[in-house]
Amino acid sequence: MRIISLVPSITEALFDLGLTTDEIVGRTKFCIHPKDVVDKVEMIGGTKNLNLDKIKSLKPDFIIANKEENTKEQVEELMKDFKVLVTNVETLEDNYYLLKQLGHLFGKEEKAQFFNLKTYEAFDIIKSGKRLKVAYLIWKNPYMTVGGDTFISRILDELGFENLFKNQKRYLEIQLEDLKDADLIFLSSEPFPFKEKHIDEIKEVCQNQKIRIVDGEAFSWYGTHLAKCGEYYRDLLTKINQ
Repeated sequence: MRIISLVPSITEALFDLGLTTDEIVGRTKFCIHPKDVVDKVEMIGGTKNLNLDKIKSLKPDFIIANKEENTKEQVEELMKDFKVLVTNVETLEDNYYLLKQLGHLFGKEEKAQFFNLKTYEAFDIIKSGKRLKVAYLIWKNPYMTVGGDTFISRILDELGFENLFKNQKRYLEIQLEDLKDADLIFLSSEPFPFKEKHIDEIKEVCQNQKIRIVDGEAFSWYGTHLAKCGEYYRDLLTKINQ
């Protein structure tokens, strides 16, 4: 079977489940895991600007897309000629069923179950008694954060935090003054690559908040990636609770 993945985290999941470059024939430029094999797979553009002609030339039997990460119009265009699975992952439960579905589709049920179990182990964490309010920033100029209906917010909740903007929806622009009610400010390493220098800029306004750079992949990549983040989550919580 010839498969094209339009979703970075799903590309990683397919390889983790045991598929090979003989089966995965196309991926986006943002599909960077696993690092040792993705370079061998043909690139078909970005998640939101797919090269449809390139995809058609690869003659896939199956294409995997995502409701949020890909553009509806482009996915619908591909549906005219190919079998397309459109995924939608908003919770850990959704992630469980995604892996179960991929395992069933490609005859990798045992591997899928393994990663599902490892994912639940990753979140089997002793959380602090107090739910700290967290503002999770994903962008600068303008500053942007996540609402309560996002996958990132669900991961924050699973780790025992409270999203300061849980009553807002999707991705919203904010001012630094809006962060003053937070206990913690997380600066994500992606999609905007926040660095230590940005902490000093934010501290000029948010002087009473703890500010930390966090691994964006650990909060926004679903599929099998979460199963590998247990140690990271535990280390993060330990440092915050010190």
